[in-house]
Amino acid sequence: MGKATERELQALRFLRNCIVHEGYSPSVRDLARELGYKSPRTAFLVLESLMENGWVTRNGSGDLQLRKDVSEREDHARTVDVPLVGNVACGTPLLAEENVEARIPVSKSLARAGGRYFLLRAVGDSMNRAGIEDGDLVLVRQQSHAENGDKVVALIDDEATVKEFRRERHAVVLLPRSSNKAHKPIILTENFLVQGIVVAAIPIPQ
Repeated sequence: MGKATERELQALRFLRNCIVHEGYSPSVRDLARELGYKSPRTAFLVLESLMENGWVTRNGSGDLQLRKDVSEREDHARTVDVPLVGNVACGTPLLAEENVEARIPVSKSLARAGGRYFLLRAVGDSMNRAGIEDGDLVLVRQQSHAENGDKVVALIDDEATVKEFRRERHAVVLLPRSSNKAHKPIILTENFLVQGIVVAAIPIPQ
């Protein structure tokens, strides 16, 4: 098996994160976007080289698979790349853009194997007493259910907000945790979805 080039290693890291941590086999177009290529053909040639050298294979369904020792090395890696997908409001809801702005290394002690994670940038001060400040990166584990007291990312009419989740008899209440008394609870019975649970808030130095 040949030694991978720097570009092939970049492609291999991307494939590893998609397959091992995000649970899907990326397309050639996905790989082209990651590598900054305009033509999928160029990305295909990188992928073809990885396959010829035995780093990557395809299973019976056509999905990409990593060579066994590549997957095992991932178990010992200290970080995993998590996509940053836009802003989220911590006051009035603000549209969360589903465009990946960057992939940011996050410790595996936070983004644990077996879960799917994304990062959002917090806007506002409605959760500052819960440790989420304006401008923080909020690490979210993707899931559709929540328990009372969980800090959630909730999607309300296509707009996302971070609040504390509380289920009452006939409604769900999304509670602010803020020193600013202008923020009020949001009471809902329908037209909202839980997008995930907040795992951590990561301050970004100004």
